[in-house]
Amino acid sequence: MKKLKKQKKQVKELAKEQEKQTEEKEEQKKHNYDDKTRIFQVMRELFPYVMIVVAVIFIRSFMVTPVKVDGDSMYPYLKDGQILLLNKMDHSYNRFDVVVVNVSGTKIIKRIIGMPGETIAYRDCQLYINGKEMDDFVEGCATNDFSLDGLYNYAFIPKGYYFVMGDNRAVSSDSRDYRIGLVSQSQIEGTTSWRLFPFNQFGKLK
Repeated sequence: MKKLKKQKKQVKELAKEQEKQTEEKEEQKKHNYDDKTRIFQVMRELFPYVMIVVAVIFIRSFMVTPVKVDGDSMYPYLKDGQILLLNKMDHSYNRFDVVVVNVSGTKIIKRIIGMPGETIAYRDCQLYINGKEMDDFVEGCATNDFSLDGLYNYAFIPKGYYFVMGDNRAVSSDSRDYRIGLVSQSQIEGTTSWRLFPFNQFGKLK
């Protein structure tokens, strides 16, 4: 009789232990579920912000990005400290476009004067393209005489290269300077035609 009672007691204790273990497992499952739910909620809340960051990085890397005017080489068209919008998507360069050029890691802002396949010269304050007179973007006698042949011993600007100059010819370091030289298309990061700052001059460059 005592043995039977002892066995019943052991069965009850075993049942309680199993029940306790089952409850602990259910509690652990619930805890894990709650953790996953919280993580999912956090991810769902952060997702829009992550997408904004990705979009900004993509736009800055491949489409548009601000660029600051440094110095007076483009004065008076552009002034030191102004912030422009660089369009990295535009690769159809034309004469007199304002472009941002990467020269050994330094960004410079210049204007395209000579195109690939052309010859360029200045004589008596007159711009000559392929031997013909052409109106310059800059008025007045802005630069000393030079020729492409005299600067680099080239008859024509090579394919994929451009001759760029600053509007403030007296102080600008540009393609007349051998340290910059003719710039390749791969050096041109894009065109700029919008001013972002100062805010009272915000708008398309004229």
